[in-house]
Amino acid sequence: MPSPEDTMIDPTRTLGSLPPEQAAELERAGPVWGTDINRFRDLVVKLYSPLVAAAPKDGIAVARDLPYGDSARQVLDVFTPDGARDADVVVFVHGGAFIRGSKSSNGHIYDNVSYWFARQGMVAVNMEYRLAGEAPFPGGADDVAAAVSWLAGHVSAYGGNPRRMFLIGHSAGGTHVATYCFDPRRGYRPDPGVLGAVLVSARLQADTLPGNPNARAVEAYFGTDPARHETDSPMAYAAESDLPVMIAIAQYENPYLDLYGLEFCQRVARARGYVPRFVQMMRHNHTSIVAHFDSGEETLGREILDFFRSIA
Repeated sequence: MPSPEDTMIDPTRTLGSLPPEQAAELERAGPVWGTDINRFRDLVVKLYSPLVAAAPKDGIAVARDLPYGDSARQVLDVFTPDGARDADVVVFVHGGAFIRGSKSSNGHIYDNVSYWFARQGMVAVNMEYRLAGEAPFPGGADDVAAAVSWLAGHVSAYGGNPRRMFLIGHSAGGTHVATYCFDPRRGYRPDPGVLGAVLVSARLQADTLPGNPNARAVEAYFGTDPARHETDSPMAYAAESDLPVMIAIAQYENPYLDLYGLEFCQRVARARGYVPRFVQMMRHNHTSIVAHFDSGEETLGREILDFFRSIA
């Protein structure tokens, strides 16, 4: 039997909010994560959902499914802490390999991300976007642009400051955020109120390599032309923006995403002459890197907050 000390939440320890036997289960899955990403993703959601469901929700008002466009998927949720006035705004863009996923997949994940940031005093937003079948490249980035534009005109009514907005994109959501922020061909630049972006386990290079379990999903969004994969990937435009950016990867990623995160960071560093903020979350995997928010573990969240606050 574990001692009481073994079951206490340690907010500074990766996987520290999980009971030891569950943390060990995730660590066993880590080295073989890429062999069955769907099964292991479901395991992560099963382990973390009870923890984030039990986290306090009082003092946070949630306005759900606010439309920012005409599609049924062009909706967002706004989480407002009591007393918010001119608060910083954080927008979370979920993953799903371009062909699936939702802002609240089971009522807990990814609400957990917005609840955590709202409890830190920010107005937090979870946005939905159109999937590849309805809106192939650059549809996801276009939806980020549309959501940001909507927030610029409406978030003040929810206590947020439209002049201090930050974007977080996970996995495919990181692709959409990075395209919005870095690709100069899209016909828009980030709204002046967007002060920084965090790319978490993001797909920054399109590929259909044999080891990529999401190769067909990449084709569904980017198309089947390998030349387009090169020209349309965020990697090609890493040097095109001076927007403050933070990059986070997990120790156990969907194949190649950790390598792409490193390469993107290097390209940004060479263009700017300094290394942007970069974090590798040891012991975490592609899903737990976001599923752990609001579970009691706070290492990544505190690092992101510090990044936001470093931007004047």
